[in-house]
Amino acid sequence: MSSLRMLVRTLTVAGFTAALIAPSAVARAEPSVAELTARIERSSTELERVVESYNRLNEEIKANKAAVSRLHARIGPLEAQTAQSRSEVGEMAATAYKTGGLRTAQALLEPGGSGSLMDRLTTLDHLTRQRQERIAGFTDSQRRLLDQKARLDATLAREAAQAKAMAGTKRTIERDLAKLYELRRQAYGRATEAPAPRPATSGRDDAPAVSGKAGIAVRYAYGAVGKPYVWGGDGPDGYDCSGLTSAAWRAAGKSLPHNTRMQWGVVAHISRSELRPGDLVFYSGLGHMGMYVGGGQIIDAPSAGRNVLKRDMDIMPIQGYGRVR
Repeated sequence: MSSLRMLVRTLTVAGFTAALIAPSAVARAEPSVAELTARIERSSTELERVVESYNRLNEEIKANKAAVSRLHARIGPLEAQTAQSRSEVGEMAATAYKTGGLRTAQALLEPGGSGSLMDRLTTLDHLTRQRQERIAGFTDSQRRLLDQKARLDATLAREAAQAKAMAGTKRTIERDLAKLYELRRQAYGRATEAPAPRPATSGRDDAPAVSGKAGIAVRYAYGAVGKPYVWGGDGPDGYDCSGLTSAAWRAAGKSLPHNTRMQWGVVAHISRSELRPGDLVFYSGLGHMGMYVGGGQIIDAPSAGRNVLKRDMDIMPIQGYGRVR
């Protein structure tokens, strides 16, 4: 084989080998910071939706437990009243039997006994019907309450089963958090943002002058800036998005459920032009929310690994705006 042909063959084989190796080398390339950031944002959005579902279930479980407790408190006295009424009627029946029931024939044969007996029987019948009506009333009320309790117990059992399932979801959240933190380490060198330096005075001092309850809520939100995102958290050391807004308004004396979708359901819906500090901004899909603090900005707990911050409210498509009633 000529040296020229040998050279051509060598180059051809080398080129083919390089073509096989090159894709593998590209596939093994480390993702860029931009790619890692995009993955972090997608993972964070999905994780927050799961967290909000977990928060909603907890709110529903708390409501049902409270309802069952109230029902137990009502059933107890009613059962005691019913038992007392039954006892009274039982005593009446026994007394009637001992004093009149066995002497009916004798009373009918005695002069004037018939009229006397009828009076006695009428009185007894009236008293008995009175007691029976009381029993029927108590029993009917008790039955209605027990039916309600049965329905609530069924609901609570269903919620408990869901809570058990959510324990598995919690493990999933923790596992996904570990993956998310690893992505953040690759992208930014650490799993979580460094704690924001706390000024000598509270962050509340930076809050705008807002009167009334809204002002209290806004100052609370300013005081939370720099604290870490904690899933399921409602302070004081960390928050998720709905936990921050519920905690801020709780400080102002208003109760909001710890869930974005449930908060959307209890606020008055307003337009963007009506926004004022203390109002709530809800994002598309109701998986995230923040508190409006004026100047087109919100304070929110962004996502796992980040800290509460003040930022422009147009961070993502907006579902709507709400005012706490």
